[in-house]
Order: sequence, then structure tokens, then C-alpha cells
Amino acid sequence: MKFGVVIFPGSNCDQDVVHVCSQVLGAETVKLWHKDTDLQGLTNEDCIIIPGGFSYGDYLRCGAIAKQSPIMKSVAKHAADGGIVWGICNGFQILCEAGLLPGALLMNDHQKFVCQNQYIKPQTLNSLITRNLDLNKAYNVPIAHGEGRYFADEATLNEMTVNDQILFHYCDENGNINEQSNPNGSTRNIAGICNKKRNVFGMMPHPERASEKVLGNTDGLALFESLLLLQTAL
Repeated sequence: MKFGVVIFPGSNCDQDVVHVCSQVLGAETVKLWHKDTDLQGLTNEDCIIIPGGFSYGDYLRCGAIAKQSPIMKSVAKHAADGGIVWGICNGFQILCEAGLLPGALLMNDHQKFVCQNQYIKPQTLNSLITRNLDLNKAYNVPIAHGEGRYFADEATLNEMTVNDQILFHYCDENGNINEQSNPNGSTRNIAGICNKKRNVFGMMPHPERASEKVLGNTDGLALFESLLLLQTAL
């Protein structure tokens, strides 16, 4: 599997993701500039990652300008053709704005930027980034956002639940999912989701920031390694 990392003006986690994919995982990785449309040979067996940051300064609304970039037309076609797309933090916001994922990311309920280590609990093994995770484990994955409160209407939330589209919930260190463990007011403690076709993923936590022993935490690496299991499944 190859990786493509989209870079917008204002991206600040792009090099982190490139490092994890190329140096930690040892996978071929290309950088995709926002003004381009060329996916540099990526096929529908490969993964495009839209990293965190503040694309276009988060002016207007997080992700609202980025969705208009030329590269996003190619990303949308990649997803429509069955290719893998993974949005992290601002990338999640962009995917929701672009209509590739349901719902929206709103201002945190406490109206403040939050930057902390945060436990999340996987809810399903039926996705490429969770298939190798432990459903009974609380994974410690950092968050850093001001507009991370996931919202969707009740009908959409119920449909997503039936379709097993909710990938992660915010929880405490013991795996308890409750109001106290919700860092931003996200509806139903949702931290990550996927689309109906299960090839587009979005999450607010930053697994790339917890992917090396030198950082003291490799919980995030488990998501990348789970995705790479696709190679043996094909």
C-alpha cells in the first residue's frame, strides 16, 4: 500500500504523517499539493491522508475553503472508485465539509481550544483502521482542536449506528464512555466515523502523534498497522 498526504496552506501535521508513513511504516509516500489534481500514481488500493492543521487559516469555517481545492476533486473521485481516504482532525472537518462523511464539526462546547492526551475506545472491528484493535482497550491518542464537537441529526446518528459507522468514542482510561470523558461535547461521545462504503474515515484525535516509542506512546501506531493489514487481505 502507498500513501498520499495532502498538503494545504496551514497544514501543520502533514510532515508528521509523512514521517510515520514513510519512516515508521516504511511505506512509499507521496505529497499531494492542494493546487494539483494529479494523485501521482496512487490507485484505489492506496490511502490518501488529509492531515491536521488549519487549512487556509480556518477562515470562514474549518474545511469550508479547503473543500474547494483542486486536489479535493481527485480525492472525491479516489473515494468514489473505492480508494481509501483518511481525514485526521482538520482532515475530518474537510471530509465532512466536502460531503464525503456525514455530519459536521462544531466549536467545542466550552468555546476553548483543547490540547491534551485523550482516551478513545474502538467500537467496531469492521473497518480498515480498527480491524486489528482491541475493543476492550482504551487507546491514548492526543487531541488538539477548537472545532471538534461532532454533530449530526438524530436520524443520521441512528442510521450510522445501524450501519456500524461509528469507529471511536471518547472514553476515560478505563474505557467508560460518559459525559466526563467527552472533551468537546461531541454528540454521543463520537470521536471517529466512516462512510457507508467503509473506505472513508474521519477522526479528531491524532494517531500520528502517538506512533513512536521515542514519544512514549505507540497507541496511535496500531491504527496505521491495522490499515496495512489490507495488503495481506487482498
